[in-house]
Amino acid sequence: MKNQRRELWDRMTELSSSVTELKGIGKETAAHLESLGIDTIADLLWTFPHRHEDFRLKDLAQTPHNERVTVECKVEREPTILFLGRNKSRLQVTVLAGRHLVKVVFFNQGYLKQKLVPGSIITVTGKWDRGRQVINGTSVTFGPKTDQVDFEPVYSLKGLIPQKRFRKYMRQVLDDFGAELPDAIPHYLQESYKLVPIREGLEGIHFPLDADHAKQARRRFAYEELLNFQLRIQALRKIRKESEHGTVIQFDVHRLREFIASLPYELTNAQKRVVNEICKDLKEPHRMNRLLQGDVGSGKTVVAAIGLYAAVTAGFQGALMAPTEILAEQHLENLKVWFEPFGVRVALLSGSTKAKERRSILEDLANGNLDIVIGTHALIQPDVVFQKLGFVITDEQHRFGVEQRRILRDKGENPDVLFMTATPIPRTLAITAFGEMDVSMIDEMPAGRKQIETHWMKKEQFGSVMSKLELELAAGRQAYAICPLIEESDKLDVQNAVEIYEQLATYFKDRFQVGLMHGRLSADEKDAVMRAFSEGSIQVLVSTTVVEVGVNVPNATFMIVYDAERFGLAQLHQLRGRVGRGEHQSYCILLADPKSDEGKERMQSMTETNDGFRLAEKDLELRGPGDFFGRKQSGLPDFKVADLVHDYRILETARKDATEMLDTEAFWHDDIYQNLRKMLEESGVLQGERFD
Repeated sequence: MKNQRRELWDRMTELSSSVTELKGIGKETAAHLESLGIDTIADLLWTFPHRHEDFRLKDLAQTPHNERVTVECKVEREPTILFLGRNKSRLQVTVLAGRHLVKVVFFNQGYLKQKLVPGSIITVTGKWDRGRQVINGTSVTFGPKTDQVDFEPVYSLKGLIPQKRFRKYMRQVLDDFGAELPDAIPHYLQESYKLVPIREGLEGIHFPLDADHAKQARRRFAYEELLNFQLRIQALRKIRKESEHGTVIQFDVHRLREFIASLPYELTNAQKRVVNEICKDLKEPHRMNRLLQGDVGSGKTVVAAIGLYAAVTAGFQGALMAPTEILAEQHLENLKVWFEPFGVRVALLSGSTKAKERRSILEDLANGNLDIVIGTHALIQPDVVFQKLGFVITDEQHRFGVEQRRILRDKGENPDVLFMTATPIPRTLAITAFGEMDVSMIDEMPAGRKQIETHWMKKEQFGSVMSKLELELAAGRQAYAICPLIEESDKLDVQNAVEIYEQLATYFKDRFQVGLMHGRLSADEKDAVMRAFSEGSIQVLVSTTVVEVGVNVPNATFMIVYDAERFGLAQLHQLRGRVGRGEHQSYCILLADPKSDEGKERMQSMTETNDGFRLAEKDLELRGPGDFFGRKQSGLPDFKVADLVHDYRILETARKDATEMLDTEAFWHDDIYQNLRKMLEESGVLQGERFD
């Protein structure tokens, strides 16, 4: 493998020559190529087409509507031409394509009228309008199809260079350099997975002979991309584990079992599995760097409590940081009930903590009289000092910045770190975006938890929705009304929070109290509204998506989501999770009139399942990885060929292979990969928690 990598390295050095070394590329073309990110011959060779034009002959009877088609046909009648204005025309000709008499339309190609002679054979390419029985022609050749080109590459060139000329450059590069290029994939993996060699792969990705050739080439480069990415990310994990010495927490197993037995309910199998993973990490000499994801109501908090108690039995302190005071207080209430019988000392530190109480908490933390502190951003203030911090938990970790998480972690000597999120992340994205972390999943709900009834209703059915809402409120329950905007917008015809608040406040006047919460309120104002809702003095809370995370009101059993088609599946599921947290049956009403098939599919999916992981996979399928996380913050690499939605099996395989390669001593003796550690260190990723 070392010799193979060395040959590749030497050849790539040769390929680092400027594109101006190629025949026909002068300064102007080189400047255009540079603007496309192509400076060297290697850059050109690895600029893959984003699609292929398919020129295979097709049977119109088997061709779906609006699909591109190439047909061989006979001109049946003399064409007609209609002039639409200056330099604009529409030419139409009737042809016989197999057994189908159809029309072919060409725009602004009036010169074809003299060439389309009745009885002549032509080959036409265009988009097939099945309903009108019309081919909107884009190109035509005269005579039967005789050339062997069935697939033609189409590159993203931004109009700077003609496709035909770019293909000529690519053909030259392949002919001059492709034959001698060593393969970057080890032979044993190529043979194991029957991957085509590098030269055949490059031919197949740029100039495939047939559909199978293109498919095999794409498969090969998808694997190569994902393997290279996984080598980097698994190397980061390995280097970090070996270079960062953690705190060995030798917890008292007997006391921990007693604590678990005292809990008011039996742990699910998923919770037990995750507890074992966390406890194993605590005893390791390497620092825990684990992401715990679990659906709303799956029981992440009790798992966190078990980890905290384990640390306390070994004489360490624990910290749990939450994004809001309301969520921090809810954690405190739960932990106090569970920990009180075992003498564990717990306190809350937030922006609202009174000065005298704060001084006492800080003193107890510093001298070790406090075992666990729960708090908000207040935990990362400079005067917060721990005597022996061993375990740090960050809830809803995406709500905190990398630097904020680092500051809390650095308040101990290499404490173990657990991040929690209630946003289910599809496995493929977890492996890529969080690949340098260990990922635990609670993918099982506690027994006896009532499923939330979800209904998709049109706006004209709003009257029946209000009737159901009134019944719930009359029974002493509470409700959410979720809107996508704060105030009225001229650009978007969607409901807004202020308008809905005014409507509901008028409708329920003197019967039920209606509150309003949105992102423009200050933190204190938000807390005041949420506290009033939690305590029951507000019965209906009109809100934007700021209630998506961290609110636990067991008495809230009803939710209306206005203009639900404007939300992604993951967000709708998070919102729905604000109800169904108590003993009573809960309901979620999606008010939506989606115009697109995708919007209808989202609404249908929400009514069919309460499983957040299934919905996350569906959301990924519908929106793609960039939009799932948000393009700027996705933390995902841009792959040329690999598709995280469809190539998840290849990703899993590449991850396994990368891990095995990194576990072999020979791999690290390869001098090329000695640069890997240096690269990771220089890029600063060893100091961060992930690639952000």
